Amino acid sequence: MAKWGQGDPRWIVEERADGTNVNNWHWTERDATNWSKGKLRELLVGVMVENEVGSCEISDLKQVEGEASCSSRKGKLIFFYEWNIKLSWKGTVKESGAKHRGSVEIPHLSEENEVDDTEVNVSKKKGDGDSLKDLMKTAGVVKVREALEDYLKALKTEFTTGMILPTKAAPAQELTAKRKLNEHSFPDSVSSMALGAVGVKIPTVTICMRELFDIAVEELYSIFTTKELVQKFSKSIAVIEAEKGGKFQMFDGNVTGEYLELLSNTKIVMKWRCKSWPEEHYATVILNFVPVVGQTELQLNCKGVPVCKEESTRKCWEKQHFEEIKRCTVAFGNPEQLN
Repeated sequence: MAKWGQGDPRWIVEERADGTNVNNWHWTERDATNWSKGKLRELLVGVMVENEVGSCEISDLKQVEGEASCSSRKGKLIFFYEWNIKLSWKGTVKESGAKHRGSVEIPHLSEENEVDDTEVNVSKKKGDGDSLKDLMKTAGVVKVREALEDYLKALKTEFTTGMILPTKAAPAQELTAKRKLNEHSFPDSVSSMALGAVGVKIPTVTICMRELFDIAVEELYSIFTTKELVQKFSKSIAVIEAEKGGKFQMFDGNVTGEYLELLSNTKIVMKWRCKSWPEEHYATVILNFVPVVGQTELQLNCKGVPVCKEESTRKCWEKQHFEEIKRCTVAFGNPEQLN
């Protein structure tokens, strides 16, 4: 193998701390569908236009069908998106105070066309109010296209953060500057955790889930804090130090973290991460145990999940935690019998 500084640079393995996707040569892909739906709603709903006749506002995102993704290959980003979007608008005539409603349809937003060439259709419910429809067909369409442009900019900057890892030809400081996120980038925070020594900021989301279990609060709490019970539902060796500052390790080391707070039978707060996440990046997980008649509701708040890991993290909690705990408690009848 050629050493650094020798031979064809496409085939050289750099001395990287993370050892991941050297020279950005390998194909990687992120599903941007869920992120895009949230971003389109954020940018389109609330768009307003006004003139001497009246005012109009996009009031709702009625439908957003399609998909979006971003791929990295040989250090280049490749975007795919195709959307059919339907919006509702409402308006008020200044002179009479009459209110009218209508729709905006964007039948085909895709990478095949520029936003300025994208079809945007405006319609109005039957009755008067053509002056408001005209306002939406002119100034309104301009504002909608501006929002679509903002979506594409966000897709190509915010969402792709960390996909192109820095190499010796592109220092981490330069990459971080190019990928700098503004303070309104995401509904959740942007983690400043480093990818090893790389220093790339990670866009994150918060996952909230609720699940009912047919066992008492103290029994469900013990399942999350007792080594033998964790090993039973996870079907693997576990390390559980259920005290403040104690460590935990589950699923053969694929889930690790640290307990930050434990309030018996009520609440658990922990640093939590999956092995596949960027190095040293942790989410903050809060588990609230709420008693209901004959059951316990588990309320999960997982803040700081990398955007690209949202779906897999949801499945981890749903399939590997919730479903397995229920299966075990049904099979054995009582958590105490799992020992």
